[in-house]
Amino acid sequence: MRKVIYPGTFDPVTNGHLDVIKRATELFDSVVVTVAVNISKTPLFTNEERLDMLKESLKDFKNVKIDSFEGLVVEHAHQVGAVGIIRGLRAVSDFEYEFQMALMNRKLDSDIKTVFLMPHEKYTYLNSSLIRNLAELHADISEFVPEPVLDALKTKFK
Repeated sequence: MRKVIYPGTFDPVTNGHLDVIKRATELFDSVVVTVAVNISKTPLFTNEERLDMLKESLKDFKNVKIDSFEGLVVEHAHQVGAVGIIRGLRAVSDFEYEFQMALMNRKLDSDIKTVFLMPHEKYTYLNSSLIRNLAELHADISEFVPEPVLDALKTKFK
């Protein structure tokens, strides 16, 4: 069974993330969507809230598991038995950072491969920061996020 991880902050998960996850499930037997605890970021949602939103948003995906980790991505990949790491590329601007991370991960562990997937073009401009900003200004974000995220953002920004 070929398993990969799709790590991210997912603060919050967007339809772009879901699109990348769907693509990954078509290529691999199992996808572990894993919330990264990043000490350099101050997330809007707690780790538990992000895990809950992912679980609810991905409940219909049969070959997806939800997880969380702290530390090196390649170590987490080994812990869950993954052969690779999925990374989403929205635009050329994402590539340089993601390329550097992929090379470093390869240096740390050459057995773990990085696979870059692009979301559908209608999601290329989406990112979690933009969604949070729009939600805080009470913009209609219903076409950009799954329903559980929409509800959580409305609650946060009453």
